Amino acid sequence: MSELFDEVDEEVRRDQLKKLWDQYSIYIIAGALLIIAAVGGWRGYQYLEAKKAAEAGAAFDAALDLSEQKKHAEAEAAFEKLAATAPSGYRLLARLRAAAETATRDPQAGAKIYDDIASDRSVGPVEQDLARVRAAGLLLNTASYPSMLERLEPATKPDSTFRHTARELLALSAWRANDTAAARQWLDLIALDGETPQAMRSRAEALQALLPPVAKS
Repeated sequence: MSELFDEVDEEVRRDQLKKLWDQYSIYIIAGALLIIAAVGGWRGYQYLEAKKAAEAGAAFDAALDLSEQKKHAEAEAAFEKLAATAPSGYRLLARLRAAAETATRDPQAGAKIYDDIASDRSVGPVEQDLARVRAAGLLLNTASYPSMLERLEPATKPDSTFRHTARELLALSAWRANDTAAARQWLDLIALDGETPQAMRSRAEALQALLPPVAKS
């Protein structure tokens, strides 16, 4: 008798499943097709992005080769093209390199490109500070100390990646301007920062030795 009940239950379940399939099969099939299409689309997107990145990497390497061969005009054009068309990972690198290539023929124009990067809010703070430092390095011999201070002060904060270079540039700029108080301020910061690179610390000490002694009150 129990076997008979089992057969009846199985038949009922089959009938219920058949009714469910007849009622919802179109939705099940459509959902499965959507999942397949979504997975296929994602795989396609990943493939295209990987292909673009590989092409941008090859183009970036080719532009670097032009730079190493001193073909700065061609390298500049190649980096500018990448800055406009490459995936985001290469775009910023290309902008920075384009600025460096431009600076080989026109330091002021190169500094302007770096300034544009430094003021671009879509760029991360570390890269902004890098652009500030590079622009200031190009203008060290021509810009006034107040102008250098305005450019570099944001990059001198204790948590800034490029604070050491920014402080050294400001010390040199103040030295050029005969502002010994400002020069001593930045040289002291270099000396007191335990993470200052040793070579920079040695240069700061040498410059400190050239400063006149502090007047006693």
